[in-house]
Amino acid sequence: MDIYALGAAVIAGFVYGITPGPGVLAVFGIGADQGRRSAAAFLTGHLAGDVVWSTLALVSIVGATVIGSTVFDILGLISGAYLFWLGWRAVTVKRRSQEDMSAARIRRPMLHGLTFGLTNPKSYPVAVATLTALLSAKAGLLTFAMLPALVAATFVGGLFAYVILIGIVGMSAIRRLYRRHELWVTRLSGIMFIGFAVHAIMHAAPGLMNARKA
Repeated sequence: MDIYALGAAVIAGFVYGITPGPGVLAVFGIGADQGRRSAAAFLTGHLAGDVVWSTLALVSIVGATVIGSTVFDILGLISGAYLFWLGWRAVTVKRRSQEDMSAARIRRPMLHGLTFGLTNPKSYPVAVATLTALLSAKAGLLTFAMLPALVAATFVGGLFAYVILIGIVGMSAIRRLYRRHELWVTRLSGIMFIGFAVHAIMHAAPGLMNARKA
């Protein structure tokens, strides 16, 4: 098993879990309104959804790699463009858009987190884009035999991200700081997405150019 691929999957799971988005903003809202325990329950349910989407994303990525590197390069190019679009939206987000995402009081936070994680329409494409961006350097080594280890690695990364979130959510100082600067936190996450997009495109473009010349 390639250590780099495992490390990249861990990082992808971490980035996918901790980068500000609908789920992270929801958990901060739940933590602010209902406390750390409810936020932890929400994230526990959400993590199950993350595992499902990450598994489907990895199946798509490994399948594309097995079929041929050109398919993976095309997927990388599409994923890079999607990440760039998400990043640009985050960089140019308006404060009113953030306020519209405030979480209402949740009676069953774990069930809500599971439902939220499984039904978020951005989960699958973001998982594909993030994993593609970070695994593109080892595309030729990916096989279906590695799939269980890669899924486990993304789970570990996501779990680590959620442990950090649970540790800080609900703290009065962090809550005030986040609410005061949440617009800039979202914009910084957008810059991170753009960086991953550039990384994915830089790895995909040479392969596609060589395939075209051949």
